[in-house]
Amino acid sequence: MLKVGIFGVGHLGKFHLNNWKEIRDVEVVGFYDPNDAAAQEVSEKYQIPRFLDPNRLMEIVDAVDIVAPTNYHHQLCINAIRKGKHVFVEKPLANTMDEARELVKLAKESNIKFQVGHVERFNPAFIATQNLDIKPMFIEVHRLAEFNPRGTEVSVILDLMIHDIDIILSLVKSEVKAISASGVAVMTDTPDIANVRIEFNNGCVANLTSSRISMKKMRKMRLFQKDAYIGIDFLAKRTEVIKLKTDQDTEVLSFDVETTHGKKTIAVVNPPVPEINAIKKELEAFVHAITTNSPTVVSEVDGFRAMEVAHLILQKIKNNTIVG
Repeated sequence: MLKVGIFGVGHLGKFHLNNWKEIRDVEVVGFYDPNDAAAQEVSEKYQIPRFLDPNRLMEIVDAVDIVAPTNYHHQLCINAIRKGKHVFVEKPLANTMDEARELVKLAKESNIKFQVGHVERFNPAFIATQNLDIKPMFIEVHRLAEFNPRGTEVSVILDLMIHDIDIILSLVKSEVKAISASGVAVMTDTPDIANVRIEFNNGCVANLTSSRISMKKMRKMRLFQKDAYIGIDFLAKRTEVIKLKTDQDTEVLSFDVETTHGKKTIAVVNPPVPEINAIKKELEAFVHAITTNSPTVVSEVDGFRAMEVAHLILQKIKNNTIVG
């Protein structure tokens, strides 16, 4: 039985708690949260002990789930690693790049499993693409959300866009060559809307737009590559592939088009999208990595790389901001 302690039982922490209780061979032995109102609600509803000392909770568990605000990630992760506890921490990995660097170093030197909560890696629409040969050369992303004061302690880059940065870095097997970015702080003191262009050494270009002051929600990624287009709708949980038809593409919608190289047959394929709970899936993947001594799906290095690109974007936005 894997003993887990939860650190932070706010909005997202409660989602984690609900899912932990459904995972086999896991016991949630307690939680830590300095907010008395949130703590009382969780204690009464779930009958799980509240710990007033985070270190005391860490001492009696095998793994920690850190769902606290970003500025608490670093110290909680350090304490857990030094106690030899497996760590799951929500994105972004840490508050600063120096903090993230230290966590990567400590995790590498330890014998623990470390996973960062980039939950879109477990979105069923994205999972539906995992059997496809994805080699994108152009990527278009829109992630729009209605304004919500929760989570605004960080910019829209670290709050929303970092999901897409992580996905893109996992797909494009190349180093970042150049970044250009612009953003505006509208409702908060940090950018609430941003547009970013990332160029990779292999020629791939990604255009990303993220906003947390939109009137409608949207979470779409479009991938263009040689002979194929792949559309991923993270919100509607749908995936669509438009590509040149092969002999293996039977019983799919297809049509012929005339090109300068003659007639080609285009196939429209909708890969099966599994019915899964993404949060539960990522927590199960964390447990699997621990019990089988295998790598985590989203490692501390993955979390660091996404953070690194996010901070480069923030620096570009800062440099482009004209004050006068």
